[in-house]
Amino acid sequence: MAKEKNGYQIDMCNGPLAGKLLLFALPLILSSLLQLLFNAADVVVVGRYVGKEALAAVGSTSSLINLLVNLFVGFSVGTNVVVARDLGAGRGDDVRRSVHTSITMALFSGAILLVAGVLLCRQMLEWMSSPADVIDLSTLYLRIYFLGMPANMLYNFGAAILRAQGDTRRPLYFLTIAGVVNVVLNLFFVIVVQMSVAGVALATIISQYISATLVLLCLMRDKGILHVELRSLCFDLRVVKRILQVGLPAGFQGVVFSISNVVIQSSINGFGSTAIVAGSSAAANIEGFVYVGMNAFYQTAITFTSQNYGACKCDRVNRIMLLCLSFSATVGLIMGWGAVLLGHPLASIYAPGDEEVIAQAILRMKITCTTYFLCGLMDTQVGVLRGLGYSVLPMVASLVGACGLRLLWVVTIFQLYKTPTMLFISYPVSWAITAAAHITFFFLIRRHAYAKVTGYHAIQ
Repeated sequence: MAKEKNGYQIDMCNGPLAGKLLLFALPLILSSLLQLLFNAADVVVVGRYVGKEALAAVGSTSSLINLLVNLFVGFSVGTNVVVARDLGAGRGDDVRRSVHTSITMALFSGAILLVAGVLLCRQMLEWMSSPADVIDLSTLYLRIYFLGMPANMLYNFGAAILRAQGDTRRPLYFLTIAGVVNVVLNLFFVIVVQMSVAGVALATIISQYISATLVLLCLMRDKGILHVELRSLCFDLRVVKRILQVGLPAGFQGVVFSISNVVIQSSINGFGSTAIVAGSSAAANIEGFVYVGMNAFYQTAITFTSQNYGACKCDRVNRIMLLCLSFSATVGLIMGWGAVLLGHPLASIYAPGDEEVIAQAILRMKITCTTYFLCGLMDTQVGVLRGLGYSVLPMVASLVGACGLRLLWVVTIFQLYKTPTMLFISYPVSWAITAAAHITFFFLIRRHAYAKVTGYHAIQ
C-alpha cells in the first residue's frame, strides 16, 4: 500500500503485487478520463450548442494533434522509465539529474510543438482532405490549441516523474481542478460569449496551463529526491541519451500509430459526408474512455517493471506482466461492450436528435469497442518491454503491424469495398497481429534481459 516518506509513494519492489498495481492504476484511469474530458467537453459543447459542422471541425482534429504530439509524449515515457529504474536501484544523484533534465526537455518540446502546430496545421488539414465546410473552423481550433503545448508537455513530463515513485494521486487532483475549469469555461465562452470553436480551444489551453502549473509547483515543493530547483534546469547529455533510448522509439511508435489513424481519418473525410465525419468523431471520443481504462495498465506495467528491473527483482516482472495483461483485458471487455450496449444514449450526447450521426457512431463502436481489449493486450505488453529497456522492438512491430498493415488495408481491401465498415475493421486486425508480435518478442528477449542485471538464467 501507499506508505513511504511523503504518503504518496508505493513500494513496488516488495510485498504482494495485485493490490499495489490496482492502487497505482486507479488514479491513472481517473486522471486519463479527466484529460479526455478536455477534448470531449469541446466536442459535446460545440455539438449541442453550435452545430454538426463545428462538431466535425473539432472532432476531426484529434488524429492530427496526436500525430504532432505523440513523439514528444514518448519522451515522457523515457523519463518515467529512467527515473523509476534509478529509484529502484537507489541511485539518488542520477534521479536528481534525470528530473531536472526532463523538465527542461518538456519546456523545449512544448516550444517546438507550439511553433510547428501554429504554422503547419492548415497545410496538414488539407493533406488530410478535411471537408471544405469545416477546414476553416478546424484551423482556427488547432492554432489556438497549440498555444497550450508548453503546458501540455510540462504536465506530461511532470506527471511521469511523479509516477516513477508510485504517485498517481496528485496528478489526479491537479487534473480534477483543471477539468472543472475547462468545462465551466467551455460553457461560458460558447454559450455566453458566442465564441464557437475558438472558445472551446481557449478553455482547453487555460485548463492545461493550470494543471502544468500545479504539477511544477508540486515538484518544486517536494522535500524528497524529486525536488525541482528552476536554477538547476539543464540538459545533461548522458541523461538525455538514456531518456531517448526508450523515449525516441516510444515516441516514433506513437507517431506511427497516428500516421495510420490520419490515413484512416483522411479516408473518412473522403466520403464527403459531414454525418460520417461527425459520427466517427463522436465514436472516437467514446472509444477514448475505453482506451484509457486499459492504457492505465500499460503505464503501470512500465513503472513497476522499471523499478523491479532496476532492483534486479526479475521474478516479480513476470508476475507484473501477467497481472497487468489480465487487468487490462478485463477492463477492455467490460468497458468496450458497455459502450456498445449504451451506444445510442452515449452518441446522443454528442449529436442530440441527429439520428444519421448517431447511426454512424454506433456502426464504428460495434466494430472497435467489442474488440478493444486486443489493443489493451498489445499496449500492456509494450509497457513491459519498455520497462526492461527494449523500446525498438515494439516500435518495429508497430511499424509493420499497425501502420504498415493499415496502410496496406486502405490501398487494397478498402479500395475493393469502400464502406466505413471495411475501413474500421482494419483496427482489430492490426491490434491482434501486433499484440501477438509483442508477446513473442517478450519470450525471446527476457532471458537475455534478466541475465544483464542478475546473471539470471533459470526462467520460471
